[in-house]
Order: sequence, then structure tokens, then C-alpha cells
Amino acid sequence: MASSSGRGGHDHDHRGHAGHDHEAHDQEGHGHHHGGHGHDHASHSHGLGHVHGSTDKTRVLIAAFLTGGFMVAEALGGLLTGSLALLADAGHMLTDSISLGLAWYAFHLAGRQATARLTYGFDRVKTLVAYTNGIAIFAIGAWIVVEAFHRLSDPAPVLGGPMLVIAALGLVVNIAAFLVLHGGDRESLNMRGAILHVVGDLLGSVAALAAALVIIFTGWVLIDPILSALVAVLLFRSAWSLVREAGNLLLEGVPENLDREGIARDLETSVASVREVHHMHVWSMDGSKHMATLHACLAEGADAHQAVTAIKSRLAGKHGIDHATVEAEFGACADASRGHLH
Repeated sequence: MASSSGRGGHDHDHRGHAGHDHEAHDQEGHGHHHGGHGHDHASHSHGLGHVHGSTDKTRVLIAAFLTGGFMVAEALGGLLTGSLALLADAGHMLTDSISLGLAWYAFHLAGRQATARLTYGFDRVKTLVAYTNGIAIFAIGAWIVVEAFHRLSDPAPVLGGPMLVIAALGLVVNIAAFLVLHGGDRESLNMRGAILHVVGDLLGSVAALAAALVIIFTGWVLIDPILSALVAVLLFRSAWSLVREAGNLLLEGVPENLDREGIARDLETSVASVREVHHMHVWSMDGSKHMATLHACLAEGADAHQAVTAIKSRLAGKHGIDHATVEAEFGACADASRGHLH
């Protein structure tokens, strides 16, 4: 059975791998295969992944312009009509246009080549922006709830007619932005964060439209802050999901859709020469690009190069892990004497 560990020992593993690359290159072919894997990973990153990144970058930029452009009109409309729903939606659209701009810049950075110091490149920036977007949604929602509470205790007059027109226009703009983003890569946390912001705007426009209709036909102005607060509460759950998943990736935890122990057991049973898998760490850069490091204890007489090739092929084909560093071992683990068996 594969023993378990957290990501905490990852730095140690890399030092061990570095030593392995230099010391056991001729015996095990590890260094050679890792170099070959580097080419595979490059083609993977700049093939389908590059196409997704390029189109997603354009989609986010279009959505940012749509959102930012209408935000000014909606803010003026909210001040004119006295509608909290419009002001709240305008405030949301303001932060959304900024957040979408950050999401676009994250995609822009992700297209840069890795450097000597940033060896994984800039993909992790997308995860950082997704986390920031989730926090921003919490802050916006909290402001809306507080303002709604004040409006309930001290109702203000609302002009239903102009509010209805502006809300309808806002709904059209937000639907357009949503459709633009919806066709993107929804496995990307950065794209999911962008979509979540636009969904918030969309719900805000629907709430403003509904509130305007109620005010026009009944004159009940309290519907405006009530629906505004309801939209904010509905967003909290989605924002929490985004923050939790992005935070897990920033802490280099195992992605939610992967089972590290199950992957280790699968390698032990599917690759004939593998006796045991340990020191295994699985993490992701942005929710879609998964990586792993592991020690593979091989049967005596096994061909190390063939075993490493088979392990990497299994990780990519079965588990979607396209970048893996595998240290082949015979007998006792090289780190056993230091008590680092995980």
C-alpha cells in the first residue's frame, strides 16, 4: 500500500529528485525520461491549453468592456431613481469590471514562458485572482445586506418607471456577457470566478427588474432592498465554493476531483514492476493542470526507464496528471534513514 503524506514534504522531494537526476541518470534513465517529459508537457501546455487560454482571455476582455460600460449608466440611474437594487448592481458591476480586468491580466501572464526563478510559469496567478474574486463577492454581498437593512428601517422613494428601463437594459448587457463567458473553459478557476461575477450581475438585474415591476403596480418600495439582500445571500454560497477550492490549490492541496491514495493504489496494481508507491504529492496550478511527484519502489531486475514511462503514461491517461516527477527506487527508500517516509 502507498503510505500517505501531505504536501508539506514537497520541497524535500524536489531536493531528492534533483539528486536522483544527477546520481542515477545512467542506472535508471530518470533524467533522460524527465527531459522527454518536459517536451511532452510543453506541447500539452501550448497545444489545447494554449487555445483555451487564448480564447478565454478574449472572452473575459469582452465581458469586462460590456460590464464596465454599462456600470456608469446604471450608477447614474440608481442615483436618479433612488433604487438600491440599481445602485447595488452598479457597485457589483464596478468591482466585476475590475475583477474581469484582473482575470484578463491573469490569462495574459499565464501565456508567458517560465523563468529560471518562476519555473512553473505564471499559471498560479489565475488561481490567485480567482481567490481574490471570491473574497470580493463576499465584500460586495455584505455591503448590499447592510444597506438593505438600513433601507428597510428607513424606506426611501423609488421611481419605478426609469428603474424598469435601466434594469431591462442591464439584463440584456449581463446576458450578453454571460453568453460570452459561458463558452469558455469552465474547468479553469479563473474563468469560473469571472462567470460567477457576471452571474451576480445577472441576478442583480433580474432582482431590479422584478422590484421595479412590484413598485410600479403596488407602490411597495420595500421590495427593492429585500430582493437586493436576497441576491447577495444567494451569491455567498457560490463565492464560498470558489474561495475554498482556490484556497486549497494555493495551499497545494490535492484537487477535489483527484484521490491521491486511489491513484497510488492504481499504480501499484496496474504497473507490473511497481511494488510500492510512497512520498506521493498531487497538486494543481489552476484547477486544470495537475502535477505529481512520487517514489516508486520497483521489483528487483525491473527496467527503471520502462517503469517510469509506464507510470507517467498511466498518470496522464487515467488520472489527467500530465506533469509528473517519478523517482525510481530498489530496496529501501533512500529517505528512510531520515524518517521522511510518508
